Amino acid sequence: MMLIHADQDRALDYLSTCIDQVHTFGDILQLVIVELIYKVCHANPSERARFIRCIYNLLQSSSPAVKYEAAGTLVTLSSAPTAIKAAAQCYIDLIIKESDNNVKLIVLDRLIELKDHPSHERVLQDLVMDILRVLGTPDLEVRKKTLQLALDLVSSRNVEELVIVLKKEVIKTNNVTEHEDTDKYRQLLVRTLHSCSVRFPDMAANVIPVLMEFLSDSNEAAAADVLEFVREAVQRFDNLRTLIVEKMLEVFHAIKSVKIYRGALWILGEYCSTKDDIQSVMTEVRRSLGEVPIVETEIKKESGELKMEEEVTVGPTQKLVTEMGTYATQSALSSSRPTKKEEERPPLRGFMLDGDFFVAASLATTLTKVALRYVALVQDKKKQNSFVAECMLLMATILHLGKSSLPKKPITDDDVDRISLCLKVLSECSPLMNDIFNKECRLSLSHMLSAKLEEEKLSQKVTQLTGFSDPVYAEAYVHVNQYDIVLDVLVVNQTSDTLQNCTLELATLGDLKLVEKPSPLTLAPHDFANIKANVKVASTENGIIFGNIVYDVSGAASDRNCVVLSDIHIDIMDYIQPASCTDTEFRQMWAEFEWENKVTVNTNIIDLNEYLQHILKSTNMKCLTPEKALSGYCGFMAANLYARSIFGEDALANVSIEKPIHLGPDAPVTGHIRIRAKSQGMALSLGDKINLSQKKSIV
Repeated sequence: MMLIHADQDRALDYLSTCIDQVHTFGDILQLVIVELIYKVCHANPSERARFIRCIYNLLQSSSPAVKYEAAGTLVTLSSAPTAIKAAAQCYIDLIIKESDNNVKLIVLDRLIELKDHPSHERVLQDLVMDILRVLGTPDLEVRKKTLQLALDLVSSRNVEELVIVLKKEVIKTNNVTEHEDTDKYRQLLVRTLHSCSVRFPDMAANVIPVLMEFLSDSNEAAAADVLEFVREAVQRFDNLRTLIVEKMLEVFHAIKSVKIYRGALWILGEYCSTKDDIQSVMTEVRRSLGEVPIVETEIKKESGELKMEEEVTVGPTQKLVTEMGTYATQSALSSSRPTKKEEERPPLRGFMLDGDFFVAASLATTLTKVALRYVALVQDKKKQNSFVAECMLLMATILHLGKSSLPKKPITDDDVDRISLCLKVLSECSPLMNDIFNKECRLSLSHMLSAKLEEEKLSQKVTQLTGFSDPVYAEAYVHVNQYDIVLDVLVVNQTSDTLQNCTLELATLGDLKLVEKPSPLTLAPHDFANIKANVKVASTENGIIFGNIVYDVSGAASDRNCVVLSDIHIDIMDYIQPASCTDTEFRQMWAEFEWENKVTVNTNIIDLNEYLQHILKSTNMKCLTPEKALSGYCGFMAANLYARSIFGEDALANVSIEKPIHLGPDAPVTGHIRIRAKSQGMALSLGDKINLSQKKSIV
């Protein structure tokens, strides 16, 4: 082997003789041949065509290792679409056939690398349906990466086929409940379909009816994802509002979660715009609320006075002899009432009897919106008054129920004020209130969706590596996937000369490791190119990536030219970015995460809100607690913080602080911060960062 590596001619001759017999060799020898072809062709690019056929043959090897290496070598030797397609198909087959999930993830990463190359993306778009075969793997992480890859490759040419497959997968999850990750997989599918519908609005009409069936799902998280998607779709797509309202009315009675019920009420109240739809909403509300007045009906049920719910049965007849000596016929009548367990209350009625009157406040708002809209649509004064009176009756009976002793928890003052306000609005029916209820609410949703869209457009930061006056300009976009950092470096030739052998040379400090050296390229005058470099991260510690760009100028006899690059600093703050999650997701992660780090507050800051802002700025975390909940002053503060690292790690924090009044007005804030994360490193690193920031705050 040493001779082969040392003597290039002998290596070429040896490889030439191996081409026809390659399938007869063992796995180890086949791997050696792949490696030799890779090295020979890189040393002698003119020899590539000579050995391409051999690599194609090795793609059919029975050894997964040989197929994997052969596909990687083929990609480096040729950029032809047929070669890229063959390599990608080989990767897909490996993912499907291999049982080890780690292997699947590694090969998926290679497919993602192929996708990131601009000239290869079009080839992979034709293989989206083959890639979706990987969804047959039960591992959630494999499915997650596969869906993201498919979403990145979707185009107008294949989006319809993608949506069909995803719809089938969603339906499958409804029938499979034994796997612990089924609910999470369903959420991934819903979010993928959501993204497809936003990017390709023509597909939304096919997706929405299927997904809205899951509003009645027992898994609240999956139903919440569907509700969020429907709320966005009904606002963005005017042509789909009729379809969405119609479907919402169909599934409304089957919704089991009070949170989903509130959202559905809001959508119906906001987007029902015709007389028939408004009447349908009122019908569904009465159906979900049950017989009114609620208090009187429930009292009669408890006392057994409601005979209509009793089941009367007639027993067998028998003849009896009376005292008079005559015959008489007697039949036995029996009545049975359903027990409390057998009795099923309508959903809205059940929510309120359980003490959840927030949904009642939402209902009052919905009834107010549709009543004001009904008054504007119907000119008959008698019908107007009748509809408004019915809405006010429902609100009044809910207030009566809330003040009674029947619910498990009494109605709150906030909910009473909200329902009372709606009653006052309906009693006046002023144009001003109509504008507020039927225009401003929808405008607020539009603003929220716009802000969300802007937030999604925010990228990870771009680092400028050279000056604008340098002959070669470079900037790096850092893309992180798990513990792999991909530096996508834009290199621009700002001269009028052709730059040959333009090479990006990088080195690292800290627990960073450069995987492979980027290949040299040629840049025409004022041309540009993207160079990718892979860096492995071993731990969440500070690190530095530095280097330079070297090149030769065409026709010049001078030594190689060099442009020194600015350093790219990697530390814990580069890993952590503010992120958003719902309260449900926060509570779920808080319960699941194993590692907790409790940090004692040690600062000279005397204002609670000022200390909170200091922590947010120091940790790059986002405060999930609404600003209104933090306003005012009561001597203590509790807030939830959330961030996500660029490695995909979630970090949670709960700030619990107070102002010790008994120590005087200038006493510093006291309390503690509890940090929870899935990994120990994240929890400890964030704690260290908070402690460091507290030391800096002490002057």
